[in-house]
Amino acid sequence: MPFKVAIVGRPNVGKSSLFNRMIGSRLSITDDAPGVTRDRIYAKTEWLTKSFAVIDTGGIEISDAPFLEQIKQQADVAIQEADLIIFVVDSRSGLTDDDLFIAKRLYPTDKKVIVVVNKVDNVELKQSIYEFYALGFGDPIAVSANHGIGVGELMDQIIQSMPDDFADDEHENAVKIAVIGYPNVGKSSLTNAILGQERVIVSEIAGTTRDAIDTPFIKDDVEYVIIDTAGIRKRGQVYENTEKYSVLRALQAIERCDVALIVVDGTRDIIAQDMHVAGYIQDYAKASVVVVNKWDIVKKDEKTMGLMKQEMYDTFKFLAYTEVCFVSAKENKRIDTLFPAINKAYESYNCRIPTSVMNDVLLDSVAMNPPAQFNQGKAKFSYMTQVSTKPPTFVIFVNDPSYVHFSYLRYLENQFRKAFDFTGSPIKLILRKKEQE
Repeated sequence: MPFKVAIVGRPNVGKSSLFNRMIGSRLSITDDAPGVTRDRIYAKTEWLTKSFAVIDTGGIEISDAPFLEQIKQQADVAIQEADLIIFVVDSRSGLTDDDLFIAKRLYPTDKKVIVVVNKVDNVELKQSIYEFYALGFGDPIAVSANHGIGVGELMDQIIQSMPDDFADDEHENAVKIAVIGYPNVGKSSLTNAILGQERVIVSEIAGTTRDAIDTPFIKDDVEYVIIDTAGIRKRGQVYENTEKYSVLRALQAIERCDVALIVVDGTRDIIAQDMHVAGYIQDYAKASVVVVNKWDIVKKDEKTMGLMKQEMYDTFKFLAYTEVCFVSAKENKRIDTLFPAINKAYESYNCRIPTSVMNDVLLDSVAMNPPAQFNQGKAKFSYMTQVSTKPPTFVIFVNDPSYVHFSYLRYLENQFRKAFDFTGSPIKLILRKKEQE
């Protein structure tokens, strides 16, 4: 899991501008209803070859008494989320009661806090930073998020604050499994069922993230680490609505995993939130298994499983290569059917194909169905090579990539899936222009 930096502060001090400047892109942040915390944005960035996550939060203030408890909770969640906290204040308005209120919420934590004095657009305003020493968090940093002034110094301090061994992974060779899904589909029960039948649990680590429990365990001499993202609803209701919070949790778990278990409720139809969470599997290019839970209470006959499996493939079209398992976490039934699917997905995710074999498949595929003319040219494929795994990624050299219609690239992917077993794993085909000799 990347080092996490949360940006907190009262409204209108420039948190979002700083966030956009730090990640190098402009992300829209909306506030649909008055008095409700606005959408929270999570993104990764890189500085001096090190990467970390940045979390933008809504404004914290004490002026609206009816929302005081929510404001406290928001500050608490930011503290729990982060490894480091950036506390943004405004040079133009000076130290305010809201700033002091936020500082008091941050004092009890053992997290490092960096005070960033924003809107320091000229030399005269730089003198205004000194009053913010009163917050008690050490030397403030003067920045202008709009103009990029001082942001480099801030990024340097963040990198210096990262432990040298932060990226070390104690279970580097383990198969990392993320249990994801919309609330109340049975993620926690499934995690308990998977662990409950295995008596050789190595340890329980509550700490790579503050929102998930990583539990290493061994089954059939294979080491796994399961990332449980359960408990989303309770904490989500504290901070913001459940769907938004569950997506954040799913993103963090998916980013760290090898294989994602997409848990759905077998007693109801697939809903938009299921699709939304599962869509990130495609975005992050992770191996996956679809898990239909609560199979014990589904009314079924001998055709139900086949029909439901087909429904899953029709719904999750982008995961047509993924196995579907039917379990009852509550009754601890059919849990063993998960491990062959997980192991197969992991194997596919790490698959390497001999260069000569993949090129034979490429030549046969092109000969069987030559590409049509597109963009006033016709593609001529030379050769291909595999450049990485997790997922298997192939570069195909062609006379001009613009001559290849997306449907033909999809055809080539289907041909590769027919020739090689990539069950459970995405594959990437990248077109490159062949240099003229």
